[in-house]
Amino acid sequence: MAQELSTAETETEIIEAYQLMLVAQIRRLPVVASDQLVGIVTLSDLYRVFDLLSNTEQTLSQKLEHMTVGEVMTPNPVTVAEDATIGEAAQKMLENKVSGLPVLDPVGVNLVGILTESDIFRIVAQEWSTRRHGSISLPRNASCYLNIHGISVRVFVA
Repeated sequence: MAQELSTAETETEIIEAYQLMLVAQIRRLPVVASDQLVGIVTLSDLYRVFDLLSNTEQTLSQKLEHMTVGEVMTPNPVTVAEDATIGEAAQKMLENKVSGLPVLDPVGVNLVGILTESDIFRIVAQEWSTRRHGSISLPRNASCYLNIHGISVRVFVA
C-alpha cells in the first residue's frame, strides 16, 4: 500500500494532476476537499478526456486550460478500512471492478493510503516464492484455486 500519498483538490486543473501523476509514477490520484476524500481520478479517466477533447476544433490545451479534477473524477470512490484484510480488499476490487482502493483510517475519515492490484499481486508473488514445499505444476488447459492469506486465487495454465 502506498502511504506517501499524492492528492489533488477538486479545483486542481487536470493538466496539473496529469503532470503530478507522471512525475510520481502513479495511475490513481485521490481527490480531497477540506482534507476529506471526495473522489479519485485515474490516468485512464484523463486519457479518455484528452481523447474526447482532441476531436473538436479548439486546441487541446485551450480546452483543458480551466478544466478541473472535480469535473472528471469518480466521486465517492469505493474505499477500504485500514484494518481490513487483504482478502476483503481484493473482494471489494473484484465486486466493484476497480484496480485500486483508497484506504481510510478505522474511523473511516482520514485517507491513509491507497491499495492497488499490484500491491496484492506482490503479496501473492512473495507468498509463492517463499513456499517451502515446491512449485505447483498443472497440466495444460487446467485451472485450480489457491488460498493465500485468505485470498482465493484462480490459476489458469494455457
